[in-house]
Amino acid sequence: MQHRIIVLGAGYAGASAAGRLAKRLHPEDVRITLVNAEPDFVERVRNHQVATGQVLKHRPFDEMFAGTGVEFKLAKVDAVDADAKTVAVTGADGAERLEYDTLVYALGSRLNDHGVPGVAEHAFEVAGRTGALKLRDRLARMDAGQTVTVVGGGLTGVEAATEFAESRPDLKVALIARGGLGDWVSPKAQEHLRKVFGRLGITVHEHTDVAAVGADAISTAAGEAIPSAVTVWTAGFAVHPIAAATTMETAADGRIVVDRDMASVSHPDVFAVGDSGFAFGDAGNPLRMSCATGTPMAWQAADSIVARLTGTEAGRTPLKYSGQCISLGRKDGLVQWVTADDRTKDSSLRGPLAARMKELVCSFAAWGAAHPTLGMPVRRRRIAPAAQNAGGTAIKALA
Repeated sequence: MQHRIIVLGAGYAGASAAGRLAKRLHPEDVRITLVNAEPDFVERVRNHQVATGQVLKHRPFDEMFAGTGVEFKLAKVDAVDADAKTVAVTGADGAERLEYDTLVYALGSRLNDHGVPGVAEHAFEVAGRTGALKLRDRLARMDAGQTVTVVGGGLTGVEAATEFAESRPDLKVALIARGGLGDWVSPKAQEHLRKVFGRLGITVHEHTDVAAVGADAISTAAGEAIPSAVTVWTAGFAVHPIAAATTMETAADGRIVVDRDMASVSHPDVFAVGDSGFAFGDAGNPLRMSCATGTPMAWQAADSIVARLTGTEAGRTPLKYSGQCISLGRKDGLVQWVTADDRTKDSSLRGPLAARMKELVCSFAAWGAAHPTLGMPVRRRRIAPAAQNAGGTAIKALA
């Protein structure tokens, strides 16, 4: 009887977890199924590049996991029953129910409209590939002199605005920020942002709250109407709602509350990683939604599962921060150094060197997800007989 492990979602975190599990558990003892709604890997951190027409490397999951022992299932996740230990999915063959002994929940996040009227009807987004492709088609049809407005002054908004301005200098690009431009980075880094925005001709509306999005204008809370032929919404992310609809304990934002092993505090047979998990870092701070924390969370979850199933000790993957890498187009960048608990330091790296570092980080993250079983020594362990026969119940006994 094989122990059934299902991984939901094949982003950076899900793909990494599936590959690491396959590398460390004996294939005769486990059946690992990776479920994802798209057939190939999406470099989410590059979706703003996709929107400008740049072509990224194609990475089909069938090829990525060929020969690893991971079974890829192309399907949309509809629901999770954490008590019955089943997952409802819909694929090419229709609806079906999958049973698991251990679940890795990595469904990630999507656009958060914050309840602002008109976002769903009129705004574009880069939170997912489908949205990025729709935006790409719309940008390609824009005439010179028209305005594309990015709403959101965080990492995604800054990267999107600078990418659009650099790739389409014939357009007018604007950014709307609730606070000041880059007020979350150090003074010198903020000064660099302003210089780059000035060089690219990006108009910035600082300390501005958006009240509604229309077809050709954005209404602010102060009653101003900002003309916008295309509005791109980057004002934060919201987790997939499936977890909050279960009996699992979730945080206020819908993320699954997990312990240091990345196991659900209410359902220890479920491990939540990436944007789906609410975890605390080594410095005692809640981890933010990001690729920088998603992959380490996945490593920790996989190692914890292996340890529980084999009766061994799990290592501790560091859960702390060192910096925020920000692309400012293809030729410029910013690396803001931070403390382990994600507080801004005075030092930063700016300019072309920072751009190259950002590119290396993105390339490494994509390579790691696309080659989830490479670069690690083969240490396949046999599952303890109790775990093999009793499924998830034995996991609790071994924990």
